[in-house]
Amino acid sequence: MKVRSNLTLLMTALMAFHSQASTLDVLGPVPEIGHGLMQGYLHGEPPLNSAQFVPLPPDEASARQQADSAASVALRQLEGSPRWEMAAKDADLHFPAAASIFSCALNVNVTEATTPAVYRLLQRSLTDFGLATYPAKKAYQRPRPFLINGDAICTPEDAALLKTDGSYPSGHSAIGWGWALILSQLVPEKAEAILARGRDYANSRMVCNVHWMSDTEAGMTVGAAAFARLQNNALFQATMAAARIELTSDAISQPNAETCAEEAEVLATSR
Repeated sequence: MKVRSNLTLLMTALMAFHSQASTLDVLGPVPEIGHGLMQGYLHGEPPLNSAQFVPLPPDEASARQQADSAASVALRQLEGSPRWEMAAKDADLHFPAAASIFSCALNVNVTEATTPAVYRLLQRSLTDFGLATYPAKKAYQRPRPFLINGDAICTPEDAALLKTDGSYPSGHSAIGWGWALILSQLVPEKAEAILARGRDYANSRMVCNVHWMSDTEAGMTVGAAAFARLQNNALFQATMAAARIELTSDAISQPNAETCAEEAEVLATSR
């Protein structure tokens, strides 16, 4: 009798959740906040103050800065290589291009037409993850590697903006790692490949010569913190529920296997 009672409570809770999810308009119109960014799921909530929980950036003469410099020098050899070109592609966070970053790891072509809920998750959470880095960025205003070493970056068109945007923590790394956590939660059986791609995405910022290693590590920490906060957001959870169903549909397509094998080979050069 007790087992049946517990089962009844569980089924009641599940039915309540799905009823709530069905009443939330997970794909309804979303306002833009500028620069092509959609309003995030955490809009209107108290901002996450990353300056309070990421460690201070390394001092110039510290062992951490020496490690940052050594990692930067090691990756400078990749300039002009296929890995450099992939890092430039990773830097583009505009949609629809950004939706393809995890396609090989997920083994799904993420598009607005075939996977609209997954597509929307990436679009809206980008804002949540990226904005969460700015309290720390503004507090520390750390110079980027290319301003110190004077070398090229993989997206020279962004140089003027990057010069005035603090290096610590890395916003791209927060976004990439946050996306990796979302997709790993959606498809746990592919978590290892997805998380590896998230790490490689953060590495792309070092390959591009626009972030130090500790910038990317701090960025990933911020991404994880914002992801934790999203767990309490009803609309985010409803969209996740829709995305799980979506990823089991026969309508989804898979990326080209040869292209994904080439991607894996290129990414291996910066690990």
